Amino acid sequence: MNKLVAAVLLFSAFCFGQQNQDIEKPIRNLFSGMKNADPELMKSAFAEGAILQTIAKDGAVKNENIQEFIDSVSKFSKDDLDERIVIDAVHTDGGLASVFTPYSFYFKGKFSHCGANSFQLVKQETGWKIQYIIDTRRKENCKEVK
Repeated sequence: MNKLVAAVLLFSAFCFGQQNQDIEKPIRNLFSGMKNADPELMKSAFAEGAILQTIAKDGAVKNENIQEFIDSVSKFSKDDLDERIVIDAVHTDGGLASVFTPYSFYFKGKFSHCGANSFQLVKQETGWKIQYIIDTRRKENCKEVK
């Protein structure tokens, strides 16, 4: 009986780990695309009609156009932009996933700012895609992600 329980637990852990890797893939592709100035890789991370927002210091929520964001990031050279993240939490229910990632942002190798990203992803026929991102940005009280 103990072997059966162990086998079920191991199989469950493998399946959950694989699901998390699938969910994390578009997020990792987004940041890899930013670091490599690769607009196609960045674009592949997003669902059609995705929303990108940031919370300003005064609490106002500012909208950014996804294509304009991709175009502006693509103008930089490889390795100019490096957003390092930690996957802090992944929550799922069917075709919906929520991922929280504290980050440190480096510009041309120098620390610039930190914050957190909150992602909402949807599972589509082609895999998980980012539907919504909202982030914070600050220069103080930062714990750098290495």
